[in-house]
Amino acid sequence: MAIFSRKNSRSRDPTEMKNATQQDQFKMVTTWGEYYYSWNGKLYESDIIRACIRPKAKAIGKLVPKHIRYDKNGLTVNPKPYIRMLLEYPNPYMTAQQFQEKMAMQLCLNNNAFALIVRDDNGMPMQLYPIPAVMVEAKYGKDGVLFLQFTYKNGKQGTFPYSDIVHLRQDFCESDLFGESPIKALQPLMECVGYIDQGIVKAIKNSGMIRWLLKFSQSLRPEDVKKNTQEFVDNYLSVESETFGAAGIDSKTEAKQIEPKDYVPNASQSDRITDRVYSFFNTNKKIVQSAWNEDEWNAYFEAEIEPVAIQLGQIMTERLFTRNEYYFGNTIVYEASNLQCASLSTKLNFQAMVDRGAMTPNEWRGTMNMAPIKDGDQPIRRLDTQVVNMVETALEKMDKENCFVIADVIGRLLQTAIPKPIEGGENNAEKI
Repeated sequence: MAIFSRKNSRSRDPTEMKNATQQDQFKMVTTWGEYYYSWNGKLYESDIIRACIRPKAKAIGKLVPKHIRYDKNGLTVNPKPYIRMLLEYPNPYMTAQQFQEKMAMQLCLNNNAFALIVRDDNGMPMQLYPIPAVMVEAKYGKDGVLFLQFTYKNGKQGTFPYSDIVHLRQDFCESDLFGESPIKALQPLMECVGYIDQGIVKAIKNSGMIRWLLKFSQSLRPEDVKKNTQEFVDNYLSVESETFGAAGIDSKTEAKQIEPKDYVPNASQSDRITDRVYSFFNTNKKIVQSAWNEDEWNAYFEAEIEPVAIQLGQIMTERLFTRNEYYFGNTIVYEASNLQCASLSTKLNFQAMVDRGAMTPNEWRGTMNMAPIKDGDQPIRRLDTQVVNMVETALEKMDKENCFVIADVIGRLLQTAIPKPIEGGENNAEKI
């Protein structure tokens, strides 16, 4: 963990906090505890668990982080280059997509995910590093400042102020700081999965055991028993034998076939256990196997992806900006747009939003996985979808050069607004 050495100026020795008033401790599920011996000590090694969390991690990795500033000058996207660089390339070893996927994996496995903010001498954020710790302990200094002490896989420790930690959490219930570990809820389910897998493996191994029992009526030497058995196999059980499938024996030998009675777990029971694991991670078979339709993905997106995008944007805003910067309209937003997962017909229907200026051409092209075009970031609008005060705007812009043209347009608009006379209206008027 040498990459965290630059934070020594901000970290504190644990011995300096021996008089802390409060302590809290969180153990990650990657430790080799007694609860996880049935699946070799690591939850991530289970194929079911990995299949459940992979769609969520991939979707979170596709979120696009943006620095938004909304002030008196209007809306500005990515006004500060160093913030944009930090969001798109958090550290020299990761891109934004890889960083977000790793954080999502930690969040799914532990209900907690941590990342360290590395700052320069002026306190400006420079880099972001995920912290792959096996245990986290909360400690409070004499001045009441909260620190987190991380224990890494190599046994070393690092202590950092909580204000420099990006902390994502879910199942946030009993603890004041950490999300609840999934270890207790998943333990019985994973044990059932382990028993089912072991039963299938044993049934496969037992399928290659003894299938015929030869009983000889006279005493034979061991080598003779082995020789006679081999002759029986070669003559009647070998595919290349001329008498394959039919056996003929004399009164000295009795052949008895043994039928295997190995226990194989019921398929319905296996499916129920798998469905319970899917339900724990709020997913289903279609999401895992990428067989979803547009509505099914939208439901999964709103339930699992969008809450993480909101939480990540809020915590990054609070950690990267001061209160004064936030007051002047600086925020971090992770675009939770799932239009790329929409059907082709839905994407084509969005051209109406481009015609009305609700979407820019490049935004629409992005949903079609197409490269942006020049001047495609400017909203456009069809003439028949102009705002209702078009006449008033035209009058304000009237001058000597275009007054006749604009007057003609206004005249035509007013003429179309006058209703046509009804046939025979003059005669009716005379009668009245």
